[in-house]
Amino acid sequence: MSLTTPIRTRIVDVVVPVYNEAHVLAASVRRLHAYLLDGFPYAFRVVVADNASTDATWQVARDLARELPHVRAVHLDRKGRGRALRKVWAESDADVVAYMDVDLSTDLDAFLPLVAPLVSGHSDLAIGTRLARSAAVVRGPRREVVSRSYNLLLRGVFAAHFSDAQCGFKAARTVVAQALLPHVHDEEWFFDTELLLLAERNGLRIHEVPVDWIDDPDSRVDVLHTALDDLRGMARVARRIAAGTFRVSVPPRVREARLPPAMRAQLPRFALIGLVSTLAHLVLYTLLRGDMGALAANALALTMTTIANTAANRRFTFGIRGRAGVWRHQAQGGLAFVVGLALSSATLAGLHAVVAHPARAVELGALVGAGAVATIVRFLLLRVWVFRAAGVGRSGYPVDRGDPPDPANPVDPGGRVDAATATGPGDRIASVTSITCNTARGSADSAKSSGMTGVLGRTDSTDSIVSTTSTTSIDSIDSVGSFGSSDSSGSSGAAGEDA
Repeated sequence: MSLTTPIRTRIVDVVVPVYNEAHVLAASVRRLHAYLLDGFPYAFRVVVADNASTDATWQVARDLARELPHVRAVHLDRKGRGRALRKVWAESDADVVAYMDVDLSTDLDAFLPLVAPLVSGHSDLAIGTRLARSAAVVRGPRREVVSRSYNLLLRGVFAAHFSDAQCGFKAARTVVAQALLPHVHDEEWFFDTELLLLAERNGLRIHEVPVDWIDDPDSRVDVLHTALDDLRGMARVARRIAAGTFRVSVPPRVREARLPPAMRAQLPRFALIGLVSTLAHLVLYTLLRGDMGALAANALALTMTTIANTAANRRFTFGIRGRAGVWRHQAQGGLAFVVGLALSSATLAGLHAVVAHPARAVELGALVGAGAVATIVRFLLLRVWVFRAAGVGRSGYPVDRGDPPDPANPVDPGGRVDAATATGPGDRIASVTSITCNTARGSADSAKSSGMTGVLGRTDSTDSIVSTTSTTSIDSIDSVGSFGSSDSSGSSGAAGEDA
């Protein structure tokens, strides 16, 4: 069997919601279809969702469905982009569902990066963003200001971490989308924002792709009307959050999230060593302060405690013994010293700039505060860089000792699946993915360093987010009408506007 077979059999539904777009629909769909047919590595279907158009859009959509082998057409009797996406996504049997604007304002080269993390199971939803620094966007100042203001408002009100809620270029794993849809109330333009807020607040992972985007001068979007609808939608979501009803049943990986076993063992040791180092720093600073200035006393005390701190963490926190590499580790740990020295010196300098002769206790308190911030940086540097480079495995044990296996998990420490113990479809797909990565990169170690363990861990929870999934067969989709006989249990509605 070809190693690429399991990947090629993944299916992606691409929905194009339209309202009175007869003049551009045919050219856009043919361009999208040709692009996907030429180089897209997964099976796909383009679904044109006509949102109660009053022009010839539906007839054009029917003609395209007859002409092109991977195009389907769905008609809805009511307007609303959210309503159209709800109907098609709720009835989809694909692995990933996506949508994009009919004007194809977003460069199609971003589509594969959008859906790939969803197919692999790494992420739950994915969005294109026009507001990332690496995005290339051409649009008028009015829409630029409105877009940035709206997303800034989402961050301020809901502490949203996604950067662009309105870009008409999104995708989701179907099982995730179908779990969220019953809890998304909006049927029009706020649908996207509500879906993203619901996903983020329930611990789902949202992947972002910077896009190249050119504004469509013929856009039918009423900016003022849309903005008012968005504000009303934000008020509804705020009320649901306050009432505690903005929740969904989350996957076990979110509900049962824990620190990695190695970190659970490392943190108490690191904290104890850090506490002793801090006390030693304060004692040395107090003793030296009588003979020299604050900055000099701090620098000398911090130098001595940093050397001892790095040596103690090397031995007790990360379990590295022997003299091999000890000077290199001290030199690399010196970066943490520079950070700590900069923070503590700046704090002391600022304190003396405000108070001419601060009490010794105030100086010590300032050093404790600066040291707390420096401690976080130190732990990350030691764990991710200094002792990771020294050969400490992901489990926290030196590589030459071997990472202890987890008998409850068929994934070995290198991120590989044991085909003999893999039980579910997620495990079998993960096994093929791991084999493919190992073949492409040449070794199991490179698959490990690329984060395969995290990907595999997510595939186990794929089937647990909802109790059932759609079983509509591909062939049951009518080429010019609606999706088979599957009942979406109230999720299907009527229409939507093009983005």
